[in-house]
Amino acid sequence: MLHIQTLDEGLTIFKALGSDIRLEIIKLLLTSPDMNMNELATKLNITNGALTGHIKKLEDAGLISISNEFSGHGNQKKCSVCLDKILIDLYPQVENPNIFQTEIKIGQYSNYEVYPTCGLASSSKLIGEVDDARYFAHPERYDADILWFTKGYVEYIIPNFIPTLQKIDQISISAELASEAPGVNDIWPSDIYFYLNDVCLGSWTSPGDFGGIKGIFTPDWWEPNWNQYGLLKLLVVNDKGTFIDGLQISDITIQDFNFDYKSTIKFKLAVPDTAQYIGGLTIFGKNFGNYNQNINVRMSYSPIKS
Repeated sequence: MLHIQTLDEGLTIFKALGSDIRLEIIKLLLTSPDMNMNELATKLNITNGALTGHIKKLEDAGLISISNEFSGHGNQKKCSVCLDKILIDLYPQVENPNIFQTEIKIGQYSNYEVYPTCGLASSSKLIGEVDDARYFAHPERYDADILWFTKGYVEYIIPNFIPTLQKIDQISISAELASEAPGVNDIWPSDIYFYLNDVCLGSWTSPGDFGGIKGIFTPDWWEPNWNQYGLLKLLVVNDKGTFIDGLQISDITIQDFNFDYKSTIKFKLAVPDTAQYIGGLTIFGKNFGNYNQNINVRMSYSPIKS
């Protein structure tokens, strides 16, 4: 997901989509992933030279990615759509000074229960051995920039350093997520559940465990048939309910927790045994995937009324 917070910020994307041919390119890639340039040009009935200009605009806007494919016919460039949603704020956001921002490294979980296939890695190496859940307790797990498991959960304590005598009005959490299949499988649904202090906020179904194209920030030593990138998801809990990418997933509100400056806040991501699709979970942090971020948290707050 791409979150455009102002119209000016989205100008490059709007221009890239302001063409019937470029819209048709996006549609073709959504229905037939990983088409190469020759196939696209043939489908669109345009020359390769004309196609190159359109592809460059879409790539510069971050809408598609290009990879090289080597075959008996030489080097072919393959194209793929690299966004699942674009969220646009039409109204400018009012700057709120009462916001505390923090991030959580992928390996800084406070509790876990995971089942193979599973594993962790830093930007430079695997931590322990894959498919052995014991290594989730390894001292080096704090350095992890990616983790994955088939079912179970990981839980994080969100740092709470809002000023004294303040209450929390909204919590926003963003993270790059995907399913976990043996190897990779772009069609591998998984129901991922989210919890605050053991209260279930709702779930999101990840469509797959994405591979085939290297993640933008995934290190070169990483095996090509392992998890490459995920989808950036934005979870928001406020006074209206709980939302993912702007769509409401439950009626749980921030008032249900009475969080203030003294509260311990625990955030859990889980694939439980009761899920319809038990397709695992991969969490991408910095140095992996397409977004180069850890689990980012924003909390807005206001004075406690006496």
